Amino acid sequence: MGHGKLRKFAENETFSCLLQPSTEEVVPDGYENMRDHPVKGNWFASHKAPIVLELGCGKGEYTLELARRNPDINFIGVDIKGARLWRGAKTATEEKLPNVAFLRTRIELITAFFAPDEVSEIWLTFSDPQPKSENSRLTSPVFLERYRKFLKKGGPVHLKTDSLFLHEYTKAVVELNGLETLACTTDLYGAGNAGIAPEVKEVQTFYEKMFLEQGVPITYLKFNIDHDGPYLHPEGFDAADWRRLDSSRRSFQHTR
Repeated sequence: MGHGKLRKFAENETFSCLLQPSTEEVVPDGYENMRDHPVKGNWFASHKAPIVLELGCGKGEYTLELARRNPDINFIGVDIKGARLWRGAKTATEEKLPNVAFLRTRIELITAFFAPDEVSEIWLTFSDPQPKSENSRLTSPVFLERYRKFLKKGGPVHLKTDSLFLHEYTKAVVELNGLETLACTTDLYGAGNAGIAPEVKEVQTFYEKMFLEQGVPITYLKFNIDHDGPYLHPEGFDAADWRRLDSSRRSFQHTR
């Protein structure tokens, strides 16, 4: 491990806005016996406001910018990579942003950290499309089931991605389960998207800017997950569909 990462990991321990629980704190006896973390239901004790999550936040630039624009809303970026979270946590600390926090954990464990109705919205920005593992996709029925344990009724999920495969897969999940689509486009910066909130376009991640420079269209899907009973899995989405939908895009070669 390089000295740069070691320095970041050490500095991470000093950031009050960054929570880094060990896996053993949540799943000491395996995933079947997951325990709630003490922070569950107790986020932002001194700054009570609606909570918005960004799952797979990377360096946290999206979380930070949304927080700057919306001081009356709390934002939490979640990622497993400590070296990436260092950048977001350091910026939030330097700017003294009271409505930003970061959580270092696997998203598979997310229900251990948030209580029912504690979260108002979820953002998924340029998630790994996981072409070979449906249950690892952050918009799969497996993850939707996790989200509805803490997302308020009517609370939207936003998906911004360069992957047409992930967009179409998610759209299929939404349609099959009768979920409400609130916005949908395969070219966010193209014509005919006047009804989409300005900040969806104005707030951009590092990868989003890079893909736009390459001429790669950015897709956007906003939906809610209100649903009775189990979520159904769409059929017919696999690695072959990924290659068919994404192979002509430069992002196909990008290792997330």
